[in-house]
Amino acid sequence: MKVIKGRLPGLLLIEPKVYEDTRGFFLESYNEDTFKKAGIEEKFIQDNHSLSLQAGVIRGLHYQLAGNAQTKLVRVITGAIYDVVVDLRKGSPTFGEWESFILSEDNKRQLYVPKGFAHGFCTITANVHIIYKVDNWYSKQNERGLAWNDNKLSISWPTCNPILSDKDKNHPELEYAENDFQWEEAL
Repeated sequence: MKVIKGRLPGLLLIEPKVYEDTRGFFLESYNEDTFKKAGIEEKFIQDNHSLSLQAGVIRGLHYQLAGNAQTKLVRVITGAIYDVVVDLRKGSPTFGEWESFILSEDNKRQLYVPKGFAHGFCTITANVHIIYKVDNWYSKQNERGLAWNDNKLSISWPTCNPILSDKDKNHPELEYAENDFQWEEAL
């Protein structure tokens, strides 16, 4: 396994060792000991699976308040996404900055997103299956989001006309959500 540090502190891009032959491939998507050696020590308690049927679907930018914040380990099973994270840790020198990654069935990469980041993605192919591990339970009352098209963030999404849920259409911009961010301990 190869671990690549993101530009934003704490983000890790993980390239698994893939064994391919004429039959297909095999890889370990998760091994607790291997991940611990790479500095990932969270106890993941739940796996989630998302399907987006069309290219141009944006989901996010989602996060949960500090007491219910989640670390995520994101992986694309079929298709490809433009994955985006925004640093929401108030004490961070990169607060309010974003970073993007291409995750696909072809590159088999995983993205480790620690607590203190908003997370979202845009599908760049149809029929995208994503699975991700989380280390904390979902809490509806602590669920929040940021506007995908926040002018100050200026995220370069790979679509001009995204397909969005009603919920994701109505998230506030970063400057109106700043009282939510209490992740200084995650630095």
